[in-house]
Amino acid sequence: MDITKRTVFVVGGTSGIGRGLADRLAAAGSTVITGGRRPGPGAIEIDVTDAASVNRARDEVLASHPDLDLVVTMAGVMLVEDLWDPGHIAAAETTIATNLLGTIRVVDAFTPHFLARRAGTFMTVSSGIGFLPFPITPTYAASKAAVHAYSEALRAQLAGTGVDVTELVPPAVATSPEQKKANPRALDLDAYLDEVLTLLSADPTPPELLVEGVKMHRWAERDGTYADLVAQRSAAIATLPGRS
Repeated sequence: MDITKRTVFVVGGTSGIGRGLADRLAAAGSTVITGGRRPGPGAIEIDVTDAASVNRARDEVLASHPDLDLVVTMAGVMLVEDLWDPGHIAAAETTIATNLLGTIRVVDAFTPHFLARRAGTFMTVSSGIGFLPFPITPTYAASKAAVHAYSEALRAQLAGTGVDVTELVPPAVATSPEQKKANPRALDLDAYLDEVLTLLSADPTPPELLVEGVKMHRWAERDGTYADLVAQRSAAIATLPGRS
């Protein structure tokens, strides 16, 4: 993909990895529009849990940028859940509404535009946790596994239309010093984006953008390391109330 002249809408591009990706694409020469629930100057307000908000944002973007040809569905939440407590369902519902249904809403909103142009790219965002669960964030893992499956189906249904689908699969990425302190193994944001932009710039762009640090997650079942890695990650359950 030539990233020097795209017109991009990054949903969830006002913070974290989304903000970093938006800045990198703009620096490469692309025209970048960002959107978020609490947008700053120059960004568009969009709440992916609200279909009307998604459609308003779509109309605003296309009115000013009818040549839009890349949509990134970056918005998401990651919530800890205690499955001993039935009250966790509120977190589960929020997670599904944001991560999975939010992705579907954004894709649905822009699919007619891309099909009419017979060109464009959706970049969905799953997670290494979708392939190798982190047991204290169970619905997050489930939602990201679902985004992966949905991306595969979307790619198959759009085959031959000129519309592409590429899936970004992040590992743990530290977007602040606090996050790096909490998880020293997390990749630094700049190093992560260096790898992502290299993969994204490839011709053809791969269907999954897998940096080196996420391959242990993506291929754990194939490599026979899955059970051991999930067991290691299960140690975090001890941090939940009533566990030891």
